[in-house]
Amino acid sequence: MLFICKILTGRKKKNKVDIHTNVWYIGGMVELTPKQKQVLDFIRQKSAQGIPPTIREIAAQFKVSSTGTVRDYLTALQKKGYLKINQKISRGIELLRHPLKIPILGNIPAGNPQDAYEDIQGYVDLEGIFPVERAGEGIFALRVKGESMVEAGIMDGDLAVIRRQSLAAEGEIVAAILEGNNEVTLKRLRRKGSQVFLEPANPHFAPIYADFNILGKLITILRKY
Repeated sequence: MLFICKILTGRKKKNKVDIHTNVWYIGGMVELTPKQKQVLDFIRQKSAQGIPPTIREIAAQFKVSSTGTVRDYLTALQKKGYLKINQKISRGIELLRHPLKIPILGNIPAGNPQDAYEDIQGYVDLEGIFPVERAGEGIFALRVKGESMVEAGIMDGDLAVIRRQSLAAEGEIVAAILEGNNEVTLKRLRRKGSQVFLEPANPHFAPIYADFNILGKLITILRKY
């Protein structure tokens, strides 16, 4: 579930709505149960010390009397792609390294708004751009379409990397969805008195004063030469 703060223009008060949507994470990993995450964290801790734990060591750590229960956790983690198990040796747990890839969810206009949609067109590899510890954040990419943000260095065809969040500071560039017609656009968040609006970075485009929701904040731009 993604909680989005509904920002209204004029003197209306801010309200909150919740929108059910798919949240994509770097690497597209499958969600873990709390116990599965605890077991995985323990395996990571022991593996970082140079020796992966045995099944009995995991059972002792979590005070589980049956090794069958531990095997169930390990099987689930293996099916979800977090590790693989060599049944022939006692310390046969191997962590799998996930590439830092995020989905490209269609286009986002840096021009006139258009209908918002999530259509995975491919994946972009962020290896070397984001540290592994940030892989749990809701991050996705949108391909820029249009020229309304050229003076901010954002060009047609660029990939805008967005972090899903409901709030942003004045002056930050956001992906926003306009109310009433579900149109989405990439603009700079501005405030003038009590009025909040979306500002282009091109004098040939007009600011947007319609009501909107913030989908996320721009964190970087990727461009191929």
